[in-house]
Amino acid sequence: MISLTVRLHKLFNEQTRFTFPFKQKENEIPKNGIYIIFENGETFNDTNRIVRVGTHTGEKQLRSRLNQHFVKENKNRSIFRKNIGRCILNKDQSPYLTLWELDITSKAEKEKNLKLLDLDFEKKTEKRISDYIQNNLSFCVFQVDTKEQRLFWESKIVSTLAKSNELKPSKKWLGNHSTKDKIKASGLWQVNELYNDALTEQEFDNLKQLLS
Repeated sequence: MISLTVRLHKLFNEQTRFTFPFKQKENEIPKNGIYIIFENGETFNDTNRIVRVGTHTGEKQLRSRLNQHFVKENKNRSIFRKNIGRCILNKDQSPYLTLWELDITSKAEKEKNLKLLDLDFEKKTEKRISDYIQNNLSFCVFQVDTKEQRLFWESKIVSTLAKSNELKPSKKWLGNHSTKDKIKASGLWQVNELYNDALTEQEFDNLKQLLS
């Protein structure tokens, strides 16, 4: 039998694909749902390899979440951007890598950390992240209306991919420079939901129905 990993890739590779800039096609993106990200140069069984699966928790926030990844240059609002930044800085052997971890989102964090940061360097790094994401990534989406179901499907899909022994990132994949072992091991731009319950055959059939 063909593995669920292969069938998942076939299923998502067949969906409508979005690339940056996607502003003019935003009305084709559901307000609630899950996104599946692909990356240039990453392949699996003659398909584009899935490199990230994500969703949102707030109501009608899927488009906003995608903009936080692709457009808004603030790694403190997008762990995806933060992870790519880690890889860029680690690849450069930049001494700034430890400071990249600091957050200034809350008032307390701002008071504690702001004086330590080189905001000009951070801005340049954010631009490099945007260039990488906008030029190398594409995605498909599917509608899931409730938060409970979104989190269910996200976890199931991510765990199926992470637990697969078939998936391997290319040697040139930027994620190989990650400071997070789980990213390097899984080939996915994420560290959460990696090793929960994988999809069952029945759940995969339900997923196909959801996308049809």
